[in-house]
Amino acid sequence: MLAGKKILLGITGSIAAYKAAFLVRLLIKEGAEVKVIMTEAGTKFVAPLTLSTLSKNPVFSSISTEEGWNNHVELGLWADLFIIAPTTTNTIAKMAAGMADNMLTVCYLSARCPVLIAPAMDVDMWHHPATQRNLTRLKQDGVKIIPVEYGELASGLTGMGRMAEPEQILQYLADLLTPSGILAGINVLVTAGPTYEEIDPVRFIGNRSSGKMGLSLAYALLRKGAKVTLILGPNHLQLASHPNLKIERVTSAAEMADRAKKAWPECRVAILAAAVADYTPASRADQKIKKNDANLHLELVRTEDIAASLGSNKEAGQITVGFALETENEIEHAQRKIKKKNFDFIVLNSLNDPGAGFQHDTNQITIITNNGEKFLFDLKSKTEVAEDIVDVLEKQMTKKQQT
Repeated sequence: MLAGKKILLGITGSIAAYKAAFLVRLLIKEGAEVKVIMTEAGTKFVAPLTLSTLSKNPVFSSISTEEGWNNHVELGLWADLFIIAPTTTNTIAKMAAGMADNMLTVCYLSARCPVLIAPAMDVDMWHHPATQRNLTRLKQDGVKIIPVEYGELASGLTGMGRMAEPEQILQYLADLLTPSGILAGINVLVTAGPTYEEIDPVRFIGNRSSGKMGLSLAYALLRKGAKVTLILGPNHLQLASHPNLKIERVTSAAEMADRAKKAWPECRVAILAAAVADYTPASRADQKIKKNDANLHLELVRTEDIAASLGSNKEAGQITVGFALETENEIEHAQRKIKKKNFDFIVLNSLNDPGAGFQHDTNQITIITNNGEKFLFDLKSKTEVAEDIVDVLEKQMTKKQQT
Protein backbone atom coordinates (compact mmCIF):
# COMPACT_ATOMS: atom_id res chain seq x y z
CA MET A 1 0.00 0.00 0.00
CA LEU A 2 2.76 2.45 0.92
CA ALA A 3 5.62 1.03 -1.16
CA GLY A 4 7.83 3.81 -2.47
CA LYS A 5 5.97 6.57 -0.60
CA LYS A 6 8.04 9.25 1.13
CA ILE A 7 6.80 9.85 4.67
CA LEU A 8 8.03 12.68 6.86
CA LEU A 9 7.26 11.87 10.51
CA GLY A 10 7.24 14.60 13.15
CA ILE A 11 7.46 13.69 16.83
CA THR A 12 6.72 16.11 19.67
CA GLY A 13 7.10 15.98 23.45
CA SER A 14 4.39 13.59 24.59
CA ILE A 15 4.57 10.32 26.49
CA ALA A 16 2.90 8.85 23.40
CA ALA A 17 6.18 9.44 21.53
CA TYR A 18 7.15 5.84 22.29
CA LYS A 19 4.43 4.77 19.84
CA ALA A 20 6.27 6.60 17.07
CA ALA A 21 8.98 3.93 17.08
CA PHE A 22 6.33 1.29 16.34
CA LEU A 23 4.86 3.52 13.62
CA VAL A 24 8.26 3.86 11.94
CA ARG A 25 8.67 0.07 11.93
CA LEU A 26 5.24 -0.42 10.38
CA LEU A 27 5.92 2.19 7.69
CA ILE A 28 9.27 0.64 6.79
CA LYS A 29 7.67 -2.80 6.69
CA GLU A 30 5.14 -1.48 4.18
CA GLY A 31 7.97 -0.27 1.91
CA ALA A 32 7.79 3.46 2.70
CA GLU A 33 10.85 5.68 2.97
CA VAL A 34 10.76 7.50 6.31
CA LYS A 35 12.54 10.58 7.60
CA VAL A 36 12.00 11.80 11.16
CA ILE A 37 11.88 15.29 12.65
CA MET A 38 11.73 15.72 16.43
CA THR A 39 11.19 18.68 18.70
CA GLU A 40 13.70 19.05 21.53
CA ALA A 41 11.02 17.90 23.99
CA GLY A 42 10.33 14.86 21.81
CA THR A 43 13.95 13.70 22.16
CA LYS A 44 13.40 13.41 25.94
CA PHE A 45 10.79 10.68 25.47
CA VAL A 46 12.40 8.53 22.76
CA ALA A 47 16.02 8.50 21.67
CA PRO A 48 16.82 9.88 18.18
CA LEU A 49 19.28 6.98 17.79
CA THR A 50 16.39 4.52 18.05
CA LEU A 51 14.43 6.28 15.32
CA SER A 52 17.48 6.76 13.13
CA THR A 53 18.23 3.04 13.36
CA LEU A 54 14.63 2.07 12.55
CA SER A 55 14.21 4.57 9.68
CA LYS A 56 17.73 4.11 8.29
CA ASN A 57 17.93 7.90 7.94
CA PRO A 58 19.34 10.71 10.10
CA VAL A 59 16.91 12.25 12.58
CA PHE A 60 16.48 16.03 12.39
CA SER A 61 15.87 18.02 15.55
CA SER A 62 17.56 21.36 14.89
CA ILE A 63 17.71 23.76 11.97
CA SER A 64 21.44 24.13 12.45
CA THR A 65 23.90 21.61 13.87
CA GLU A 66 27.67 21.18 14.06
CA GLU A 67 27.42 19.40 10.70
CA GLY A 68 25.72 22.39 9.08
CA TRP A 69 22.34 23.78 8.15
CA ASN A 70 19.37 21.43 7.70
CA ASN A 71 17.24 22.44 4.73
CA HIS A 72 13.64 22.45 5.95
CA VAL A 73 12.37 23.48 2.50
CA GLU A 74 14.03 20.44 0.95
CA LEU A 75 12.36 18.13 3.49
CA GLY A 76 8.97 19.75 2.93
CA LEU A 77 9.26 19.24 -0.83
CA TRP A 78 10.67 15.71 -0.51
CA ALA A 79 7.71 14.22 1.33
CA ASP A 80 4.57 12.72 -0.17
CA LEU A 81 2.97 13.13 3.23
CA PHE A 82 3.87 14.80 6.55
CA ILE A 83 2.43 13.14 9.65
CA ILE A 84 3.04 14.52 13.15
CA ALA A 85 2.45 11.79 15.73
CA PRO A 86 2.16 12.51 18.55
CA THR A 87 1.14 16.18 18.29
CA THR A 88 1.01 18.05 21.58
CA THR A 89 -1.27 20.93 22.51
CA ASN A 90 1.75 23.23 22.35
CA THR A 91 2.69 22.22 18.79
CA ILE A 92 -0.94 22.47 17.67
CA ALA A 93 -1.02 26.04 18.98
CA LYS A 94 2.24 26.90 17.22
CA MET A 95 1.01 25.47 13.92
CA ALA A 96 -2.29 27.35 14.17
CA ALA A 97 -0.44 30.60 14.86
CA GLY A 98 2.08 30.05 12.07
CA MET A 99 5.05 30.04 14.43
CA ALA A 100 8.41 28.76 13.18
CA ASP A 101 10.64 28.30 16.22
CA ASN A 102 11.88 24.74 15.67
CA MET A 103 12.69 22.34 12.86
CA LEU A 104 9.26 20.70 12.95
CA THR A 105 7.24 23.91 12.66
CA VAL A 106 9.38 25.38 9.89
CA CYS A 107 9.00 22.12 7.94
CA TYR A 108 5.23 22.35 8.45
CA LEU A 109 5.19 25.86 7.01
CA SER A 110 7.32 24.70 4.06
CA ALA A 111 5.42 21.49 3.26
CA ARG A 112 3.52 21.25 -0.03
CA CYS A 113 2.28 17.73 0.65
CA PRO A 114 -0.78 16.75 2.74
CA VAL A 115 -0.21 17.27 6.48
CA LEU A 116 -1.82 15.09 9.15
CA ILE A 117 -1.63 15.28 12.92
CA ALA A 118 -2.35 12.64 15.56
CA PRO A 119 -3.03 14.65 18.73
CA ALA A 120 -2.09 13.32 22.17
CA MET A 121 -2.91 15.13 25.42
CA ASP A 122 -4.85 14.97 28.66
CA VAL A 123 -8.63 15.03 28.64
CA ASP A 124 -9.08 18.59 29.93
CA MET A 125 -6.48 19.93 27.52
CA TRP A 126 -8.30 18.22 24.66
CA HIS A 127 -11.66 19.75 25.58
CA HIS A 128 -10.28 23.23 26.32
CA PRO A 129 -11.80 25.90 24.01
CA ALA A 130 -8.33 27.11 23.02
CA THR A 131 -7.31 23.65 21.79
CA GLN A 132 -10.56 23.17 19.88
CA ARG A 133 -10.21 26.65 18.39
CA ASN A 134 -6.69 25.85 17.20
CA LEU A 135 -7.81 22.52 15.72
CA THR A 136 -10.58 24.30 13.83
CA ARG A 137 -8.00 26.72 12.40
CA LEU A 138 -5.76 23.86 11.31
CA LYS A 139 -8.70 22.18 9.55
CA GLN A 140 -9.36 25.45 7.74
CA ASP A 141 -5.70 25.46 6.68
CA GLY A 142 -6.12 22.00 5.15
CA VAL A 143 -4.53 19.90 7.92
CA LYS A 144 -6.16 16.51 8.41
CA ILE A 145 -6.69 15.40 12.01
CA ILE A 146 -6.63 11.76 13.06
CA PRO A 147 -9.21 11.50 15.86
CA VAL A 148 -8.05 10.93 19.43
CA GLU A 149 -9.30 7.93 21.35
CA TYR A 150 -11.05 7.42 24.66
CA GLY A 151 -9.11 5.60 27.35
CA GLU A 152 -6.73 5.77 30.29
CA LEU A 153 -4.29 8.66 30.04
CA ALA A 154 -0.79 9.19 31.45
CA SER A 155 -2.22 11.48 34.14
CA GLY A 156 -4.31 8.64 35.51
CA LEU A 157 -7.53 10.19 34.24
CA THR A 158 -9.80 8.48 31.75
CA GLY A 159 -11.27 10.27 28.76
CA MET A 160 -10.60 11.62 25.27
CA GLY A 161 -7.01 12.45 24.39
CA ARG A 162 -5.17 9.19 23.66
CA MET A 163 -3.24 9.17 20.41
CA ALA A 164 -4.51 6.68 17.86
CA GLU A 165 -2.60 3.41 17.79
CA PRO A 166 0.16 3.00 15.16
CA GLU A 167 -1.85 0.37 13.27
CA GLN A 168 -4.80 2.76 12.97
CA ILE A 169 -2.53 5.60 11.83
CA LEU A 170 -0.96 3.30 9.24
CA GLN A 171 -4.38 2.44 7.81
CA TYR A 172 -5.33 6.12 7.75
CA LEU A 173 -2.19 6.94 5.77
CA ALA A 174 -2.72 4.02 3.39
CA ASP A 175 -6.30 5.11 2.66
CA LEU A 176 -5.11 8.67 2.00
CA LEU A 177 -2.22 7.67 -0.27
CA THR A 178 -4.02 4.90 -2.18
CA PRO A 179 -6.83 6.66 -4.06
CA SER A 180 -9.68 4.49 -5.27
CA GLY A 181 -12.32 7.06 -6.19
CA ILE A 182 -13.75 8.10 -9.54
CA LEU A 183 -10.73 10.32 -10.36
CA ALA A 184 -8.13 7.58 -9.89
CA GLY A 185 -6.20 7.17 -13.15
CA ILE A 186 -8.22 9.88 -14.95
CA ASN A 187 -6.35 12.42 -17.13
CA VAL A 188 -7.11 15.99 -16.05
CA LEU A 189 -5.99 19.21 -17.71
CA VAL A 190 -5.46 22.24 -15.43
CA THR A 191 -4.50 25.73 -16.56
CA ALA A 192 -3.05 28.12 -13.99
CA GLY A 193 -1.42 31.48 -13.55
CA PRO A 194 -1.50 34.59 -15.71
CA THR A 195 -0.38 35.05 -19.29
CA TYR A 196 2.05 37.78 -20.33
CA GLU A 197 1.42 39.44 -23.70
CA GLU A 198 4.63 41.04 -24.90
CA ILE A 199 4.75 44.64 -26.10
CA ASP A 200 8.51 44.61 -26.64
CA PRO A 201 11.42 42.56 -25.21
CA VAL A 202 11.01 44.36 -21.85
CA ARG A 203 7.32 45.19 -21.38
CA PHE A 204 4.18 43.10 -21.33
CA ILE A 205 0.45 43.19 -20.57
CA GLY A 206 -0.48 40.90 -17.69
CA ASN A 207 -2.60 40.57 -14.58
CA ARG A 208 -2.22 39.91 -10.85
CA SER A 209 -2.91 36.17 -10.91
CA SER A 210 -0.45 34.22 -8.73
CA GLY A 211 -1.35 30.74 -9.98
CA LYS A 212 -1.93 29.52 -6.40
CA MET A 213 -5.49 28.37 -6.99
CA GLY A 214 -4.60 26.32 -10.07
CA LEU A 215 -1.61 24.78 -8.32
CA SER A 216 -3.75 23.86 -5.28
CA LEU A 217 -6.22 22.21 -7.65
CA ALA A 218 -3.46 20.21 -9.32
CA TYR A 219 -2.25 18.84 -5.97
CA ALA A 220 -5.82 18.11 -4.79
CA LEU A 221 -6.41 16.11 -7.98
CA LEU A 222 -3.12 14.23 -7.54
CA ARG A 223 -4.19 13.26 -4.02
CA LYS A 224 -7.31 11.72 -5.58
CA GLY A 225 -5.17 9.64 -7.93
CA ALA A 226 -5.66 11.71 -11.10
CA LYS A 227 -2.98 12.19 -13.76
CA VAL A 228 -2.59 15.94 -14.14
CA THR A 229 -1.27 18.02 -17.04
CA LEU A 230 -0.65 21.48 -15.58
CA ILE A 231 -0.27 24.25 -18.17
CA LEU A 232 1.31 27.00 -16.13
CA GLY A 233 1.73 30.66 -16.98
CA PRO A 234 4.64 32.75 -15.63
CA ASN A 235 4.84 32.82 -11.83
CA HIS A 236 7.28 32.40 -8.94
CA LEU A 237 5.66 29.45 -7.19
CA GLN A 238 7.86 26.60 -5.99
CA LEU A 239 6.62 23.33 -7.43
CA ALA A 240 6.87 19.86 -5.95
CA SER A 241 7.47 16.95 -8.31
CA HIS A 242 5.00 14.08 -8.57
CA PRO A 243 5.03 11.02 -10.86
CA ASN A 244 1.50 11.81 -12.09
CA LEU A 245 2.15 15.52 -12.67
CA LYS A 246 3.24 16.87 -16.06
CA ILE A 247 4.06 20.58 -16.07
CA GLU A 248 4.10 22.61 -19.28
CA ARG A 249 5.27 26.19 -18.85
CA VAL A 250 3.99 28.87 -21.18
CA THR A 251 4.09 32.66 -21.36
CA SER A 252 1.40 33.94 -23.71
CA ALA A 253 -2.30 33.22 -24.23
CA ALA A 254 -1.51 31.80 -27.66
CA GLU A 255 0.99 29.34 -26.18
CA MET A 256 -1.47 28.29 -23.47
CA ALA A 257 -4.24 27.80 -26.04
CA ASP A 258 -1.99 25.69 -28.25
CA ARG A 259 -0.89 23.40 -25.39
CA ALA A 260 -4.42 23.08 -24.02
CA LYS A 261 -5.92 22.10 -27.38
CA LYS A 262 -3.23 19.49 -27.91
CA ALA A 263 -3.73 17.96 -24.44
CA TRP A 264 -7.56 18.06 -24.39
CA PRO A 265 -8.35 15.03 -26.58
CA GLU A 266 -6.51 12.75 -24.11
CA CYS A 267 -8.20 14.23 -21.02
CA ARG A 268 -11.49 13.50 -19.34
CA VAL A 269 -11.63 16.80 -17.43
CA ALA A 270 -10.36 20.34 -18.00
CA ILE A 271 -10.24 22.83 -15.13
CA LEU A 272 -9.52 26.24 -16.60
CA ALA A 273 -8.25 28.22 -13.63
CA ALA A 274 -5.76 30.42 -15.51
CA ALA A 275 -6.37 34.16 -15.78
CA VAL A 276 -5.77 34.39 -19.53
CA ALA A 277 -5.37 37.82 -21.11
CA ASP A 278 -8.38 38.76 -23.22
CA TYR A 279 -6.28 41.01 -25.47
CA THR A 280 -2.75 40.96 -26.86
CA PRO A 281 -0.77 43.60 -28.79
CA ALA A 282 -1.41 43.41 -32.54
CA SER A 283 2.35 43.59 -33.09
CA ARG A 284 5.45 43.19 -30.93
CA ALA A 285 8.41 45.54 -31.21
CA ASP A 286 11.69 43.72 -31.80
CA GLN A 287 13.60 46.30 -29.76
CA LYS A 288 12.73 48.13 -26.55
CA ILE A 289 10.38 51.02 -27.27
CA LYS A 290 12.13 54.26 -26.31
CA LYS A 291 10.32 56.89 -24.29
CA ASN A 292 9.66 60.21 -26.02
CA ASP A 293 7.32 63.17 -25.65
CA ALA A 294 4.50 61.60 -27.70
CA ASN A 295 1.81 59.34 -26.29
CA LEU A 296 2.13 55.64 -27.01
CA HIS A 297 -0.82 54.00 -28.74
CA LEU A 298 -1.19 50.23 -28.66
CA GLU A 299 -3.51 48.30 -30.92
CA LEU A 300 -4.88 45.27 -29.08
CA VAL A 301 -6.53 42.25 -30.65
CA ARG A 302 -8.60 39.49 -29.05
CA THR A 303 -6.85 36.37 -27.83
CA GLU A 304 -8.33 32.94 -28.43
CA ASP A 305 -10.96 31.95 -25.88
CA ILE A 306 -9.46 28.69 -24.55
CA ALA A 307 -12.51 27.72 -22.51
CA ALA A 308 -14.91 28.25 -25.41
CA SER A 309 -12.60 26.35 -27.76
CA LEU A 310 -12.42 23.30 -25.49
CA GLY A 311 -16.13 23.50 -24.68
CA SER A 312 -17.07 23.45 -28.35
CA ASN A 313 -14.93 20.35 -28.89
CA LYS A 314 -16.21 18.36 -25.92
CA GLU A 315 -16.89 14.67 -26.45
CA ALA A 316 -19.49 12.69 -24.52
CA GLY A 317 -18.25 12.17 -20.98
CA GLN A 318 -15.76 15.05 -21.02
CA ILE A 319 -16.19 17.77 -18.39
CA THR A 320 -15.04 21.40 -18.46
CA VAL A 321 -14.85 23.59 -15.39
CA GLY A 322 -14.50 27.34 -15.65
CA PHE A 323 -13.69 30.25 -13.35
CA ALA A 324 -15.31 33.66 -13.19
CA LEU A 325 -13.82 36.60 -11.29
CA GLU A 326 -16.48 39.27 -11.11
CA THR A 327 -17.03 42.68 -9.50
CA GLU A 328 -20.76 43.18 -10.17
CA ASN A 329 -23.84 41.13 -11.10
CA GLU A 330 -21.70 38.10 -10.26
CA ILE A 331 -24.29 35.30 -10.50
CA GLU A 332 -25.81 36.62 -13.73
CA HIS A 333 -22.42 36.96 -15.45
CA ALA A 334 -21.30 33.52 -14.27
CA GLN A 335 -24.48 31.87 -15.59
CA ARG A 336 -23.94 33.50 -18.98
CA LYS A 337 -20.41 32.10 -19.11
CA ILE A 338 -21.69 28.60 -18.38
CA LYS A 339 -23.93 28.69 -21.46
CA LYS A 340 -21.52 30.58 -23.71
CA LYS A 341 -18.56 28.30 -23.01
CA ASN A 342 -20.42 25.03 -22.46
CA PHE A 343 -19.13 24.53 -18.90
CA ASP A 344 -20.39 21.74 -16.69
CA PHE A 345 -19.92 24.07 -13.76
CA ILE A 346 -18.23 27.34 -12.96
CA VAL A 347 -16.34 28.56 -9.89
CA LEU A 348 -17.32 32.12 -9.08
CA ASN A 349 -15.06 34.53 -7.21
CA SER A 350 -16.08 38.05 -6.28
CA LEU A 351 -13.54 40.79 -5.68
CA ASN A 352 -16.14 42.25 -3.31
CA ASP A 353 -15.38 39.43 -0.84
CA PRO A 354 -12.44 40.27 1.48
CA GLY A 355 -9.63 37.73 1.19
CA ALA A 356 -10.76 36.40 -2.22
CA GLY A 357 -9.26 36.80 -5.67
CA PHE A 358 -5.69 37.39 -6.81
CA GLN A 359 -2.61 37.37 -4.57
CA HIS A 360 -4.38 35.85 -1.55
CA ASP A 361 -3.75 32.52 0.18
CA THR A 362 -7.50 32.30 0.82
CA ASN A 363 -10.55 32.30 -1.42
CA GLN A 364 -14.33 32.38 -1.13
CA ILE A 365 -16.27 30.71 -3.91
CA THR A 366 -19.71 29.88 -5.19
CA ILE A 367 -20.03 26.92 -7.57
CA ILE A 368 -22.84 27.02 -10.12
CA THR A 369 -23.64 23.99 -12.30
CA ASN A 370 -25.11 23.94 -15.80
CA ASN A 371 -28.43 22.73 -14.38
CA GLY A 372 -28.71 25.62 -11.93
CA GLU A 373 -27.41 24.05 -8.72
CA LYS A 374 -25.51 26.40 -6.43
CA PHE A 375 -22.93 25.50 -3.78
CA LEU A 376 -21.87 28.33 -1.45
CA PHE A 377 -18.68 28.10 0.59
CA ASP A 378 -17.11 30.17 3.36
CA LEU A 379 -13.71 31.86 3.13
CA LYS A 380 -11.08 29.10 3.26
CA SER A 381 -7.47 28.41 2.41
CA LYS A 382 -6.90 27.76 -1.29
CA THR A 383 -5.88 24.20 -0.39
CA GLU A 384 -9.28 23.62 1.18
CA VAL A 385 -11.10 25.46 -1.62
CA ALA A 386 -9.41 23.15 -4.13
CA GLU A 387 -10.71 20.12 -2.22
CA ASP A 388 -14.24 21.58 -2.31
CA ILE A 389 -14.01 22.06 -6.08
CA VAL A 390 -12.71 18.52 -6.59
CA ASP A 391 -15.53 17.15 -4.40
CA VAL A 392 -18.12 18.85 -6.63
CA LEU A 393 -16.27 17.55 -9.70
CA GLU A 394 -16.52 13.98 -8.40
CA LYS A 395 -20.26 14.41 -7.84
CA GLN A 396 -20.76 15.74 -11.37
CA MET A 397 -18.73 12.86 -12.84
CA THR A 398 -20.81 10.35 -10.89
CA LYS A 399 -24.03 11.92 -12.20
CA LYS A 400 -22.77 11.70 -15.77
CA GLN A 401 -21.98 8.04 -15.33
CA GLN A 402 -25.49 7.39 -14.07
CA THR A 403 -27.21 9.09 -17.03
